[in-house]
Amino acid sequence: MKILIIGAAGFVGGYLIHHLHTDLSDIVYATKLPHEHLDTDEARIYDLNILEPETISPLLEEIHPDAVIHLAAQSSVSVSWKKPDLTVDINIKGTLYLLEAIRNLDYSPRVLLVGSGEEYGHILPDETPIKETNHIRPGNIYAVTKACQNMIGKLYCDAYKMDIMSVRAFNHIGPKQTDLFVVSDFCKQIAQIEAGLSAPVLHVGNLSAARDFTDVRDVVRAYAMLIRTGRSGETYNVGSGQAVTIDQILHKIIAHSSADIQVEVDPAKLRPVDVPIIEADISKLQTDTEWEPTISIDDTIEDVLAYWRQQL
Repeated sequence: MKILIIGAAGFVGGYLIHHLHTDLSDIVYATKLPHEHLDTDEARIYDLNILEPETISPLLEEIHPDAVIHLAAQSSVSVSWKKPDLTVDINIKGTLYLLEAIRNLDYSPRVLLVGSGEEYGHILPDETPIKETNHIRPGNIYAVTKACQNMIGKLYCDAYKMDIMSVRAFNHIGPKQTDLFVVSDFCKQIAQIEAGLSAPVLHVGNLSAARDFTDVRDVVRAYAMLIRTGRSGETYNVGSGQAVTIDQILHKIIAHSSADIQVEVDPAKLRPVDVPIIEADISKLQTDTEWEPTISIDDTIEDVLAYWRQQL
């Protein structure tokens, strides 16, 4: 297949490019912002800002992809509280501009819109694990924008007969992830402590929240399988199917270090609103693609720690 990845310079993009090119022998094209760096010989790279709609159509017409995977987003919950306007612009307006450009093509490529498990928001006790049909009650600005993206995608699919699917991806983790995200943050702090670069104090936020964590290398396999066998107009949960608390994650990470570490709550890491538990029902994804997660959270933690130790 000829696949175009929009917004490939982020955490997921490199893994997705590698999987499509190396494991599946797809022809891969990818976009990034002009100031971003994306060093790969596994895809042809273009500069693109999705907030400049006049630049999208010429690129699509040049590449003529069989499928488009839309990764471009402001994806940090904490940043969304601080910069709601930026989050709305990228996640809602950017998606709208992309879908309009695709709608005006003379053919209909498959489109995969990447959303978030955060869209479900405030989950009631009897709603876990969460099915795709569950009510959405977004609990932060990022989640609201991703829920809107999902609705726009469904509307364009129904109204214009476009071949669009959406995913609600739950927390994905792995080497090279920015320390804005909890597992990478903890691992980086421990690597700094081990290297003598900081005091032996690990700063944390809310440890009671439970989240569904999946290795990014498993996540990109799910995206690739959905592009091939997913059903148009549908939304799919992508996750491990099992939530663990941040406290459990913390203890797993500390167990991989010989350093004597003290844990302190940092008020700056606490969110204005935090959802107690988010766990995915992944039966729909498994039925339509036969996907299964293959990398354990312990193996992922080892790899993330190794990455930060190497960086430092």
